[in-house]
Amino acid sequence: MNVFHPKDFTGKQAWDALDIEHIQNATIRLHWTDQPYKWHINDGPEVFVVLDGMVDMHIRKDGIEYIHRLNIGDIFHAQCGDEHVAHPQGAARVLVIETEGSV
Repeated sequence: MNVFHPKDFTGKQAWDALDIEHIQNATIRLHWTDQPYKWHINDGPEVFVVLDGMVDMHIRKDGIEYIHRLNIGDIFHAQCGDEHVAHPQGAARVLVIETEGSV
């Protein structure tokens, strides 16, 4: 058994991750970042949970960009084909559940 304290995890570079578990073909990872990711479309669904900090999730739908502000406890769910990019506002820690090897 393990207990994880997200606030104690700090990566050496943006989007460093602590692997928590692999369940069938999915990974559960704790990420630390202080920089935006990159625009991407996952190979499968993604669940993104803000555990510490604040993240602006940018999405594109029908060529229009929208921004959703995510605070501690907020969850973002992307289906396969949903284009998005996370922009942390300062340091943030997020739990990401997605298909193993997804972008």
